[in-house]
Amino acid sequence: MEKAVGTFGYLDNYIGKVTDHDIIVGLERQLNETIPFVESLSEEQLLFRYAEGKWNIKELLVHLIDAERVFAYRALRFARLDTTPLPGYDEDVFVKNSYASHRPISEILNEMRTVRGSTIALAKSLSAHVIDVVGNANGMQVTPRAYLTAILGHEIHHLQIIRERYIL
Repeated sequence: MEKAVGTFGYLDNYIGKVTDHDIIVGLERQLNETIPFVESLSEEQLLFRYAEGKWNIKELLVHLIDAERVFAYRALRFARLDTTPLPGYDEDVFVKNSYASHRPISEILNEMRTVRGSTIALAKSLSAHVIDVVGNANGMQVTPRAYLTAILGHEIHHLQIIRERYIL
């Protein structure tokens, strides 16, 4: 599946970071790179906040998982030709109520593997007839392809931030 092309509001920032031409290959590769990287970090690094009010790495990872679930769900709804406009969500409320800081990293990474596997299965299941169907989420016109591409780019974005601001 090729990456999304077009204009999709705030998702454009994430989509623009994707260099993989095949999104499924990119999603698989990314998981195989992210897991060992995170496993190499100490508990101290995982709980570090580079500024007051910023998420720590565990919280950021759970944010990636939550966003992937939301984006994949939206892609599924649109691909099933559901025309119901979908609401946004408050990522800060999600993170606050995830209690990620108190979870073992092995549990978070297992959840990440499971969610990514589900996303890949969804992406593989979508036919050419529905991959570019336009739906409305959070007041934007978006396609399943755009959401799947944004999942990949969203993680690229946050991993860049981890490497720039968290790893001392």
